[in-house]
Amino acid sequence: MIPFLPFLCVITDKALCPVSLAEKALEGGAAMIQLRHKSASGGQLFSWAIEIVNCCKRYNALCIINDRVDIAMASKADGVHLGQQDMPATVARKIMGKNTIIGVSTSSIEEAILAEKDGADYIGFGHIYPTLSKEKGHSPLGPEALQEVSKLISLPIVAIGGISLDNAASLISCGASGVAVISAVSRAVDPSRAAQMLVSAIKKRNS
Repeated sequence: MIPFLPFLCVITDKALCPVSLAEKALEGGAAMIQLRHKSASGGQLFSWAIEIVNCCKRYNALCIINDRVDIAMASKADGVHLGQQDMPATVARKIMGKNTIIGVSTSSIEEAILAEKDGADYIGFGHIYPTLSKEKGHSPLGPEALQEVSKLISLPIVAIGGISLDNAASLISCGASGVAVISAVSRAVDPSRAAQMLVSAIKKRNS
C-alpha cells in the first residue's frame, strides 16, 4: 500500500493552508500528504482531512493523518502517522484494521526495530539534519544512522528532518524509501515547482 519507491511525502505546515499546500505538492508529484497541525481543533482537522483525501484520490496519492486515529478513520484517509507519545502501533492496528497504513516516528535504531515488531507499515526516521521543526537538544542522526537502520529492518523508511533539494537524493542512496519535507515545499516561492524538483532528484538518484 506504500506508493512507488522512492517517493516524496509532504507534511503540511502553518505557512500555507493545508489543502492549498496539498494541492500544490500533488501537482508537483508528491505521492503522500501528511496532514499535521498541532493546534487545530478536531473539527478543523476533519474538514481539512476530507478535502485532502479527495484531492489525493485525484492524484492517486496517499493521505496520512498525523496522530489522530479518529480523524483518519472518520475521513477515510489511507492511514495514520503515530509519534512515540501516541498509542502503540499494535493498538492502532486493532482499531483501524489490516488495510490501513500505519507509520511510526522513530529517532533511534531501537525505536525503529520496535516499530517493525509492532506491525508498522513504514517508519519516519529522523531528524537526519538540523531542523527548526524539532525541539532543541536533540542532535541530528545523520545519514550514517539512516544507512545503519536500513540494514536492520525491512520496512520502508521515510527520512525526515532538514531535508532539501541539496541532500534528498543522497538519502535514497543511504537506504531511504522516501523523504518527508515540510519547509522545503511549504516555504518555497513555488511549492509545486519545489515538489517537482525534489521528486525529479530522488527518482534520478534511484535510476
